[in-house]
Amino acid sequence: MSGIFGAVFPPGSALASGAITTGLLNAAAGDGAARGGTVRAPRLRLLVGGVVVQGVTEAFVATNNHYAADRFTLSLALGADPVATAAFWSEQSYFLIDLQAGFAPATAPLGATAWVSLIQGAVDTVRIDALRQTVFLQGRDLTAVFIESRIQQSFANQTASDIATTLAANHNLQAVVTPTTTPVGRYYNSEHDRITLDQFSRATTEWNLLVWLAEREGFDVFVQGTTLYFQPPNANPSPALTLSANPDSAIGANAIDIVMERALTLAGDISVTVKSWSSRQGAAFTQTVTASGVSALGSQGARPQSYVFVRPNLTPDEALRYATAKLQELTLHERVVIAHLPGELTLTPRDMIAITGTGTGFDQTYYIDTIEREIRFDGGFTERIRAKNTSPGRQVTPPGNLVIGTTTP
Repeated sequence: MSGIFGAVFPPGSALASGAITTGLLNAAAGDGAARGGTVRAPRLRLLVGGVVVQGVTEAFVATNNHYAADRFTLSLALGADPVATAAFWSEQSYFLIDLQAGFAPATAPLGATAWVSLIQGAVDTVRIDALRQTVFLQGRDLTAVFIESRIQQSFANQTASDIATTLAANHNLQAVVTPTTTPVGRYYNSEHDRITLDQFSRATTEWNLLVWLAEREGFDVFVQGTTLYFQPPNANPSPALTLSANPDSAIGANAIDIVMERALTLAGDISVTVKSWSSRQGAAFTQTVTASGVSALGSQGARPQSYVFVRPNLTPDEALRYATAKLQELTLHERVVIAHLPGELTLTPRDMIAITGTGTGFDQTYYIDTIEREIRFDGGFTERIRAKNTSPGRQVTPPGNLVIGTTTP
């Protein structure tokens, strides 16, 4: 029996740390060895507490670019590893895993594979099928250690970078942190802590705090492997991968399928208004930023979309930055592409991709939103990329005048 991406395991073949299938990449896109394409064998390895565990039959890993934990799902055959028995999986209370993948010729020894870590994290759920002798593991990457931890202290007079470094160290993680200078525990030079840092801090998780700090600084925050990253985003990275829908192009049609979507409610004019006030000075104000859509036939009657956000105790500059960030966030969802392609090991959710060969307005660059990789011993190694961007030619208009009012004490 063989899958569409190559032959499945013959009887008695090793499951973990071995070849999953043959005939990947170009073969999966319809350009296999018979047409001069590259035939590769994906290999999969699972480490639990740093020790290789045999028996993995399939794996699914989802990574994202929106302040959430990455996820994984694994299936293992019982009996393939003498230590990882049903009793082992049922009695332990904590499993730290490192799921790795690599490519090598089908006939190469296992030691010839250059392993790439797909995800490192803790198992949340263990499910055992006693009759089919299969174990299923579900979990998240090490973002979960911040999600599960409540704030235990006030960070008044510390900067965002100080807090990020401290929280990473508390969990024995490495930290790549860009230094910041603004103390985050105060506002308007008063001695009042933010509500997330005061006596109600136990209702706030460390991850909520890190995301809030990142938004305040215009930073990105994420965990990759055993490292916390707290830094400015790469605003305009070059496309790390170009996908073509044209089989006659120089690179050929190198995806299994490409689906394109456009949110017409986000294609027209959009305005974002942020309302805020100063508790100390008793003054309220608004900041509004607009983005004009690209004119098209029949668009004259389209109604503009307006979004209003209320955020307390921002300065006018902070409100303007917040409005601009929200406007960009909304417009990025106008054009969405979902590509299904042969699996690879280099893309991350912080990369961009380019779409060509469709002959439509979708031929442009996109920010990756999610990457889902799946390795199945009966289906090969494939991945699904969801990416987004606005249409070229949009114009953003900053507010002409700051609207300020006075609140009643």
